[in-house]
Amino acid sequence: MTRDASHPAPPQETDAPPSAIPVQRHTTTVAADRFDLATWHDTRAQSTALRDLAAELSARHEGATDLLTDVFLAAYQARPRLRAPATVDPSRLVNHHIVNSLMEPPEFTELRRTTAGDAYAAAMAVLAMSTMLRRILDHADEAQGEAEQARRAQLQAETAETARTATLQARNRATEALTAAAPGMRAAAHAAAAQAATAARREAELLRAWGDGSAQTERLPFAERLRLAERLATSRLAQWADLIGRFRQMASGERARKVEHTSGELVGVTLGDDLSRIVPSELAHLGLPALRAVFAARFAAGELMLYESRGEQSPGRGAIIACVDTSHSMYEEGPGGVTREAWAKACALALLDQARQARRDFVGILFSAADKLQVFRFPADQLAPVERVLEFAETFLGGGTDYQRPLGAAAELLQQEFDDAARSRGDIVMITDDDCDVTEAWMRQWKETKRRLGFRVFGAAVGVPPATAAESVLDVLCDNLRSIEDLTDVHAAADLFHVI
Repeated sequence: MTRDASHPAPPQETDAPPSAIPVQRHTTTVAADRFDLATWHDTRAQSTALRDLAAELSARHEGATDLLTDVFLAAYQARPRLRAPATVDPSRLVNHHIVNSLMEPPEFTELRRTTAGDAYAAAMAVLAMSTMLRRILDHADEAQGEAEQARRAQLQAETAETARTATLQARNRATEALTAAAPGMRAAAHAAAAQAATAARREAELLRAWGDGSAQTERLPFAERLRLAERLATSRLAQWADLIGRFRQMASGERARKVEHTSGELVGVTLGDDLSRIVPSELAHLGLPALRAVFAARFAAGELMLYESRGEQSPGRGAIIACVDTSHSMYEEGPGGVTREAWAKACALALLDQARQARRDFVGILFSAADKLQVFRFPADQLAPVERVLEFAETFLGGGTDYQRPLGAAAELLQQEFDDAARSRGDIVMITDDDCDVTEAWMRQWKETKRRLGFRVFGAAVGVPPATAAESVLDVLCDNLRSIEDLTDVHAAADLFHVI
């Protein structure tokens, strides 16, 4: 068998010479300490599926439970290491070959990026491989029978020399059987690694899309995390996990592009006398006595080279409130099969991230008709439970559209925040695909509340042409409104994450 140099064989112990002192024969092929083994036993005890799989395979194949242990350890350990074949019990040589084949392809390396150090993810990888493991063990039946003969010969031999001879003969027969079965076993092992990597990547994407970081979910008990994963996989918006993930990644990138100690995004160089934005090369002139007078003259004339920035309003300090329309029309699909609701929820979840990065409270307000409203609060000083985030994302009210109640509720929350914590300058983001009237009395009160609390209102008209959005009531209500026509384009709202 040839091996790609970029994917070296899994590290193994060195075989001891025949004359060496007899070594302990291990029934597991991946070297492990008692802590790793305790993790495996605890994980298996918590997983009904793992116990059922072990019982099923053990009824058909000797050493199947040890094989599952090996597969788990290979996925879980930071640097899994195979024992030398000479130190492995003859009856487990087939397991050694199987695990070596599993660890061989690049897909297994990809898998371990998700599973290393995470017992739950490693257990899920074992279960994801279950079908392929059955197929591998079927291929290995003859070799396993020869390996069992080697073990029995070793136990029944009367002298050490007889035992050594019988073991070598049986081991040779097992090796021949393994060689014959190797192509089918190797192909199945590579397929198992690829299948497990795909399953692990998909679950990791779901957790990233909906969660508050992997650390939060890794702390959950096994059964609770399994229930969460199953709920995520069957969520109504699970199919939009990729969109949600891309939205949050875009928002993270936009936050990283913000420049500290400037009033906006750097776009070039200009002239002036603002020393807080001075180009470093100008400061270098102060280090040369002969140029200090020139520097002073240029400073007085306002001709120093300064970084030029695109003006942005100062960021808010109060809560970030996303008012998300969940009326019937938001269920409509746009380009790429993305619904307006999916885009709106993805934007809202990215705003939740924005709030947590800035240590600001986040509130999600779902609205439709005047009698339909749900409020989800995520305080800055508390973790955002994945279950609660998922409930926010999954809830769909249906019905018509009313602006006054959600915006009034948002204003009341900002008023409460001001009264309780003296925080002002919050941000409201209104995401809708519809337009509706508001009364003059309500508009007067709204403007007064907005002036007093100093909050800003941003709008996203989802699936609405720019010309239509510009003539809407939403445009009057918002300080900043953008039209979103291509629902597959997460960058259409990128500017939000610069100014909020």
